[in-house]
Amino acid sequence: MAVITRYPLVRHLRVEPTSHIRALRRGKLVKDGAGLAFWFLPLTAGMSEIPLDDRELPLLFHARTADFQDVTVQATVTYRIVDPALAAQRIDFALDTDTGDWRAAPLEQLAGLLTESAQQHGLDLLARTPLAKALVDGIGAVRDRMAQGLGADTRLAETGIAVIAVRVVAIRPEPEVERALQTPTREQVQQEADKATFERRALAVERERAIGENELQTRIELARREEELVAQNGANERLKTQESWAADAIATEAQARREVQLAEAKAQAARLVGEAKAAAEAARLAAYRDLSEATMLGLAIKELAANLPAIDHLTLSPDLLTPVLARLGGGRP
Repeated sequence: MAVITRYPLVRHLRVEPTSHIRALRRGKLVKDGAGLAFWFLPLTAGMSEIPLDDRELPLLFHARTADFQDVTVQATVTYRIVDPALAAQRIDFALDTDTGDWRAAPLEQLAGLLTESAQQHGLDLLARTPLAKALVDGIGAVRDRMAQGLGADTRLAETGIAVIAVRVVAIRPEPEVERALQTPTREQVQQEADKATFERRALAVERERAIGENELQTRIELARREEELVAQNGANERLKTQESWAADAIATEAQARREVQLAEAKAQAARLVGEAKAAAEAARLAAYRDLSEATMLGLAIKELAANLPAIDHLTLSPDLLTPVLARLGGGRP
């Protein structure tokens, strides 16, 4: 905005480089340019300030598609004034010489003009476009249609306004319709999620089955090896038993042989001793054969006496001694 400094009888005006000033004195143009600073008399001067910078105009309007569905269009129009003299003639940009403010609302008038023109082109396109296509391809189509329409608008050109760019941010249906349109996609996404969950569960079950089969195969292999180990241990035990039996048989046979040999040796020794004793007895009997009966009796008594136990008292009666003495005397009484 213009900055006006008040002094007695005169005023001083200063504007930024992005503002164009048109100063009139008694109906004649005396100052016309951007970023000016000058003195003026408030009673005879008239001022107009036209902004030269780019300005953003946000738009939000409702439209109806070809299938009678309401949509909301959110867009932004960037514009600027390229012909300040022409704009000042068509729109009131007059300044208050005391405060430096606009007497009217020129920017609101410009905004209304641009909004109506942009909405007209957007509404015309969406009215012939179905909802589904409008939601998919509508942003680019509406942007191009609004840019072309605003660029070809003669009223804007006659006002000295140039549209720099048009941006369409979003085209959204009513909340109920939007939720209804989102339902198939959500269902599809949910189905894909369920499918992924089922596949993950199936994969987990398959992995568990594979793990179970591996464990079973491991247990079977361990059982087979244990069976082989038991069989091998049994064979080893049988071999040990057979070897023990063979060793015992050999030991028994050797013991029997030793006992037989010992028995034979004992028998041979007994036989030899018997033969020796028989020979000795025969020799003794042969020696006794030539002795008299009395001598033999005496030797017998001697031998008997040698083998009798100790006798403390011996009683001899006449009945006992008579026959003995008679025999010793040769049969004489």
